Amino acid sequence: MENSALIGFLLQWLFQGVMAMLILWLAYIGFTSPIAAFYNGRNVFVRWRATLATILGIALVVAVFVLVQALAVGLEKSASNTGDARNLMIVRKGSTAESSSQVSLQQYQTIRYWPQIARDAQGVPLVSADVLSLISQPRIDGAGEANVSVRGLTAMGILLRPQVKLVAGRWFTPGKREITVSSKMAKRFAHFKIGDQFKTAGNLLTVVGEFDGGSSAFDSEVWLDADEARSIFDRQSYSSMLVRATGSQAAAEISARIESDKRLPLRADSEVAYYSQQTSTAKPIKIIGDFLAIAMSIGATFAAMNTMYASVGSRTREIGTLRVLGFRRRTILAGFILEGAILAAVGGLLGCLLALPLHGYSTGTMSFNTFSETVFQFRITPWLAAKGILFSIIVGVVGSFLPAIRAARLPVIASLKSV
Repeated sequence: MENSALIGFLLQWLFQGVMAMLILWLAYIGFTSPIAAFYNGRNVFVRWRATLATILGIALVVAVFVLVQALAVGLEKSASNTGDARNLMIVRKGSTAESSSQVSLQQYQTIRYWPQIARDAQGVPLVSADVLSLISQPRIDGAGEANVSVRGLTAMGILLRPQVKLVAGRWFTPGKREITVSSKMAKRFAHFKIGDQFKTAGNLLTVVGEFDGGSSAFDSEVWLDADEARSIFDRQSYSSMLVRATGSQAAAEISARIESDKRLPLRADSEVAYYSQQTSTAKPIKIIGDFLAIAMSIGATFAAMNTMYASVGSRTREIGTLRVLGFRRRTILAGFILEGAILAAVGGLLGCLLALPLHGYSTGTMSFNTFSETVFQFRITPWLAAKGILFSIIVGVVGSFLPAIRAARLPVIASLKSV
């Protein structure tokens, strides 16, 4: 009980401190009178029930707004974390994703020995030909099945992706029908634990290890040998090539050479840029988030308006007294708008705090590029929190504007006669 009282006292002290700074600043710029602003600030505590209802209503709206936007930010962050600035991704010209791309064996052999491609200590070109396919797997909680991205790659492909780290077991051995899975996918799908076996395309695969994708798009994949993947999924071609250039000039030369060679209907992009472009999944979530924000803001605006109208009705005599003391209409108007804005700002801050515990929480959705499960984390950035608070202040200002006009226009004599 003592702790609750102490917390309440600290919150009140903090709120009044913020109020004092706002009052001094607004008085300094001539927006309102310090006495009128202080009166509106004290009213927040005197009529605490209406204040609390308004704050909680706006807090819930802001929490939903921030969380939905955090989904989109998490997807974009996952894509932007993927790739190495030294690598080039080569896919079929016109393809929108690896899953719809084809790179033939002949094209692979033509490109892999170009002098612009870096080599390891043994003189082996730093090139990986990858195969991307989909399999359907049951979820670990029994809630149906979903598509999982399976990437076939070579040992060089693992070296070209340094952000991916083995965290348990071992990497797959080519020719043994083995796979290594993302740790996050192992938590979401059945038969993905080390030692588990499952059938796909008539072949029995054994899970031998888990890796951490470093909060990148690779967290949504399982890996096996590239040539085994071609055999299992009956592919004549690869899906893409990943190459490491000897430098930025060499990277530009590789892109130009591919563009000018009519035998190679391919295109080469920076791996980082390629994955950054694969963010179309975030767009529908952003649209939904904006739609929900608009719909809920309308409701929150009417709620704030209703609260402020009730507040004006219960303070008619007080408003008349302020007018008798010489306060101008614009001062009363500014005071009530300030009161609504502060209430909304507190609600916005509380909404951000309610959403904050979900920061970093892993979840998943279907990618509109690969039509497979994409794993990502809620990302509540400082800018997103600022947007949530700004959104709440706008709601508060709009919701208190009409009641503030009514308060400013109240006749003095009628106000003083009210009970």
